[in-house]
Parts: sequence; C-alpha cells; structure tokens
Amino acid sequence: MLQVQFIREHKETVLNGLAKRNFAEAKSIVEQVLIADENRRATQVTLDDTLAESNKLSKEIGSFFKSGQVQKANILKEKTSQLKEQSKELSEKLNAFTNALQDLLYQLPNIPHTSVKAGNSEEDNEIIFNEGTIPNLGENALPHWELAKKYDIIDFELGTKITGAGFPVYKGKGARLQRALINYFLDKNIAAGYKEYQVPHLVNTASAIATGQLPDKDGQMYHSNEDDLYLIPTAEVPITNMFRGNLVQETDFPICCTGYTPCFRREAGSYGAHVRGLNRLHQFDKVEIVRIEHPENSYNALDGMVEHIKTILRELKLPYRILRLCGGDTGFTAALTFDFELFSTAQDRWLEISSASNFETFQANRLKLRFKNKEGKSEFAHTLNGSSLALPRVLAGILENYQTENGIKIPEVLVPYCGFSMIE
Repeated sequence: MLQVQFIREHKETVLNGLAKRNFAEAKSIVEQVLIADENRRATQVTLDDTLAESNKLSKEIGSFFKSGQVQKANILKEKTSQLKEQSKELSEKLNAFTNALQDLLYQLPNIPHTSVKAGNSEEDNEIIFNEGTIPNLGENALPHWELAKKYDIIDFELGTKITGAGFPVYKGKGARLQRALINYFLDKNIAAGYKEYQVPHLVNTASAIATGQLPDKDGQMYHSNEDDLYLIPTAEVPITNMFRGNLVQETDFPICCTGYTPCFRREAGSYGAHVRGLNRLHQFDKVEIVRIEHPENSYNALDGMVEHIKTILRELKLPYRILRLCGGDTGFTAALTFDFELFSTAQDRWLEISSASNFETFQANRLKLRFKNKEGKSEFAHTLNGSSLALPRVLAGILENYQTENGIKIPEVLVPYCGFSMIE
C-alpha cells in the first residue's frame, strides 16, 4: 500500500509511475485520496482541540467545586457535556474518513521501479538474459500430457473425476519425481542461507490483505465462507505474514525464508490449448523464497535471488530466459519483477516457471513491518519474494526436453533424489 504522505508530497511522481501500468483510474483515485486525507487530518485537529478543551474545563470544574463555587462548576459541566457529544460525533466522522481513505489506498497498485518500461501486456516485456541449449527432439517429440499418459506418471482424467479439471494425480515415478524436485529446491535454498518453514495452507482475511492479495485478487482465491479463510495462492502469503506487526532490528537483516506448499488458484476463464496438461492448474506445488531486507540493500538482494534461481536451472540443464516485466504486466504489489521462462521444445513455446519481485515498502506498509534505523527511528522494511521454483512447468519442461526414444531421462542432479535415472 502506498503511503499517504508520499502521495501528498509526490503526487506527480505517483501519477507518472501509475501511468506506466496504464492504470486508468489513477488520477481519480489519487484525487479522492488527497481529499479524504485532508478531511481526515482536519477532523483530527478539530477532535484534538475539542478533547483538549474538555480536559481543560474538567480541571477547572474540580477547582470550582473545591472552592465552593458550585454554580460555576455546573455551568462548565454543561459545557463539557456538549464537548463530549461533539467529540463523539467527531470520532465517528474521523473513523468514516479513515476507513474511506484506507479503501481508496487499497485500490492503488505499487509504483513501478524507474527501470520498468511502460507497456500494455506480456508482449511488451524485455528479454534481458537467455541461456541454455534447446534440444533437437525430432518430429516425433510429444508434449508432456501425452508423455504423462504414455508412461502412466500423471493422470489428468483421474484428477477430473475426483475434483475437476486442473487437479492432476501424480502416479508412480511421476509422484517420486515431483517429491524429488521439492526436496532438491528446498536443499538448494537452505544451502543458500534460507531458513525452512512449514506454514498453514489457509490464511485469514488480514493476512490476505497484508500481502496484497485482497482486495485485488478477490474472486481468484478459493474461500471458505463458513470459516472466512482463504486457500493460499502461494507460500509468500503465510511466510511474509509471519512478520506482520513486527519491529525488527537492523542487525536482523537479511531475513531469508523458504518453504514448500501446495498452491490454489481459481484461474477463472482459463481455457484453450495453451493451458493444457500442467501448463495451468488450480492446485500445484511450489517452493518459495521470501526476504525481509533493509531498503538500502533490497535491489542487491533481488539480483541475488535472480542469480540463485539461475544456478538451479543451470543444474537442471533446462534452456531458459529472463524477462523484466513492463508496467502493464507487473503484478499489483510489485515495484520490479523478473520472470523466468523455460523453453518447452515439444510445445515450441516459452513457459513461465518463476518470478522474483521487490515490493519495496508496499507490503510492509500493510503489514506494519518496521525496523529501527541507526537514528532510532522506525521505518518500513522492504519485502521480496520469488518462486524457487514452481513445479508444474518445470516438470513439463523436464518431461519434454529430456524425452528420448527409450524413455525420459532424469536430470543428473535429481537422480540421487529420485532413486532412478530413467522413466521407461
């Protein structure tokens, strides 16, 4: 969430930044924010003055009673009664302005980093890095959903029978390969200094608001009405919320966390060949990395996260590229996002498998996550997160890019985790 003071003092910067996102309502909402903030502050001043006057009269009433001036005391008591009624009305008015301001702020996305270019969609994203060799599989190469059926390792029809489309069942070596990837990703993250956590797969409304899923992603998350809990779309939500309301010390930085969770996304309106098989699911596994950083180091940390994800893809020997997202494709909460895509040879297309983002103070403001700086003043920390990695499309890439006439080879680095080197 953007800070009101920043909007008030840097209105044009905010509007220019939101213009990169093609956020049509920016000017209208910013103007409403400034009006609501002005009303809130004016009401607060009036309320403070009224309370101060009431306190002053209360002291005078006590003095009059002690000196036997009962009539004067009663006159002031009548006046304080009026002031208390005014205070009550002003408090209600202040709460209304505060809530209105909060609702308006929830509608504003983060301001993109200066390196982010304006753009409308993924077509305008910048390719900034490309690595790996795309294998030549020949004309008989199969997409992963056909390989999954051929080798009986993933059953999409069985998942549809049990739950619905987008909930596959992993079988035999497919399930073991899935578990191997999870353990491999976690081990790589732990070796890089991330502390592992096992977190709840359901979160309350406050947690979903704090990391920016609500109200922006309302309708895209699975919701339990009876308990008012949400199935998590990513481990970022519960892991980051572990620090909600915390005051950390500068010496605590960097705070590095990792965790594996299943993820749940409704993905309403997702149809067509481009979402076949593992390309887009309603339930999938992901290993996440989250960092809480000092503002002065957060972009160095983001670069470090990108390099870390690179090492994993290099060890898996998968062809990949990195994109810097344009304003129109950058997520609601992010200031800067790098997407990783691997090349699916059998599908002849790039598939997003990871993203690494810096949210700067946007989430921390909602989380009320602060630290004490060297001057002893509290300021907001920076939060970052990245997929390390999302499993479905990595698994799809392995199945497709490692297929041979005799079966599917297992990347060398995964063999110790799998216990086998080939799916035949």
